[in-house]
Amino acid sequence: AEVSTQSTGEEENGARLELHQGQLRSMSQILSTHFGCFLFCSWYYTVESMKLKKALSKVLLVNAAARRFSSVITLAANSDINAADPHAGSSMLKEGLKGPQVVLENTFQLAPKDSQKFPTKKAEDILKTTFLTHLLDTKYNGDTCKNLTTQITETVKTQVKAELGNNNRFKVVVLVIIGGNTGQGARVASRCLWYPQYDRFAQYEYHNESLFAVGIVYGVYYE
Repeated sequence: AEVSTQSTGEEENGARLELHQGQLRSMSQILSTHFGCFLFCSWYYTVESMKLKKALSKVLLVNAAARRFSSVITLAANSDINAADPHAGSSMLKEGLKGPQVVLENTFQLAPKDSQKFPTKKAEDILKTTFLTHLLDTKYNGDTCKNLTTQITETVKTQVKAELGNNNRFKVVVLVIIGGNTGQGARVASRCLWYPQYDRFAQYEYHNESLFAVGIVYGVYYE
């Protein structure tokens, strides 16, 4: 009985030992798998970091080469300008010292502010004043009126733009027509894409015994 009891205890101890050994083997396999994944991730991160560093170095080299190339072109252009006009190079150098041109971002402003609306009444007054200044007691002549049309158009456009100011979003279009007054009828019509909520126009008509004139100023708001 004592011998059988000892053999049974030895068998139980052997089974427990085999169980512990199996658990240790499974744990070692799990640890080796995780350690292998860790090594692979570390290797992959190292390789990608090296690729990124190489790409950045290439970009920096290209940027430096572009700057050197632009400086060479600038020097060559300045040398040509200095050869043609010695005073022009100094003026360009002063312009270059002012710094790069400021590029403004989009404001996404879709409507004019109250202080930026098109001044219809003032545009009409500008047309009237310009017509009376250039056409009062003027007799119709084809060549003379051709030049007067261009002159009046530029004068009206300049004054309307000055009235709008620099911070405006209106395209100013001026149309001036001058013809001989021989008793005939005349009709002036125009057609354009129009947004009546913001776009405006002003017009003025003038005529004397020799000629007639029609002026229209369009203020088209653009985003």
